[in-house]
Amino acid sequence: MLRFDNYDIVFQEVPDEITLAINLSNCPNRCKGCHSPHLMEDRGEALDEAVLAALMKKYGGAITCICFMGGDAAPQEVEQLAAFVRTTTACRLKTAWYSGRQAVPESRFRRHFDYIKLGPYIEELGGLDAAGTNQRFYRIKEDELIDISSCFRKKTDHR
Repeated sequence: MLRFDNYDIVFQEVPDEITLAINLSNCPNRCKGCHSPHLMEDRGEALDEAVLAALMKKYGGAITCICFMGGDAAPQEVEQLAAFVRTTTACRLKTAWYSGRQAVPESRFRRHFDYIKLGPYIEELGGLDAAGTNQRFYRIKEDELIDISSCFRKKTDHR
């Protein structure tokens, strides 16, 4: 069962989207230097379709995307919730998944997401905003993964 510790409306996790980021607990990755080590614990409220529907009703007019932050211990459940979002929103909300996995679980998984972040956090390489990171952020278009990781790097003005 998926559990979430908290959620927030954020502006940086998915480029050009106003995102409801849902922080899922029970992370199996145990990345050294993790910015949210409390999410390694199995804690929080159960996240199911009823809870997600209530969040969409509460915030649906203020957001353009729902991002599942984690859930690597139960990727099929994350996929099911993303499919639920896609089938229940009148003005389609985009869906995203932040995963520490190296690859998408299976090809059909992609059809339920507009964005997927892949790769564990490796402290020495940094996060998505670091040029040398191992992590990748993809936009999914017609079942193709398009790497848009560079959107997270600050542009330097060279005047």
